[in-house]
Amino acid sequence: MEYMLFGQVANFKTNSKIPIEKFPIAINTNLKKSILIKSAEEVDERFHSRLTCKRKTYRYVINNSKMGTAIYRNLETHIPEKLDVKKMQEAIKYFEGEHDFKAFKASGTSSKSSVRTIYKAEVIEKPDEKIWVELTGNGFLYNMVRIISGTLVDVGLGKIKPEEIKDIIESKERARAGKTLKPQGLYLVKVEYE
Repeated sequence: MEYMLFGQVANFKTNSKIPIEKFPIAINTNLKKSILIKSAEEVDERFHSRLTCKRKTYRYVINNSKMGTAIYRNLETHIPEKLDVKKMQEAIKYFEGEHDFKAFKASGTSSKSSVRTIYKAEVIEKPDEKIWVELTGNGFLYNMVRIISGTLVDVGLGKIKPEEIKDIIESKERARAGKTLKPQGLYLVKVEYE
């Protein structure tokens, strides 16, 4: 199972005398079993885990089987209707590049600008009836990945044509994009700082 994704990064300031390599052990003894610190390193005082990030990769996991699964129901979104993955793969390429993603942001988003750059956008069909929507960009708006994924589901269901994505982006109208999919299935896969 490929749900073991390790894209979370956090930073904090401390005057602790604990050696940096001992931090994961010291912190893990006080955390819930569902959270695990894998490594720790000292960074420049100006470093901020969110604000100094150059690129992020998110993955949205869709279970496209007829029945779904009980075990992974909280780790993926189940869409029982058969999705046309080829059309979704065609549609996702329209998201690549620098665009104003106003049509793909949730109401109440505090970001001043909705312009973002998507460096890589893929729909990956997995052999176990899973579909991954993967987006790498310089930043993402609140719910942007879930809305893009919902729009791609509409493409896969034949409600939106792949080439209509360009017009939806240019319209900047949230009502023209697909619904916001559930949070189950969304993963931060990778954070890059260089």
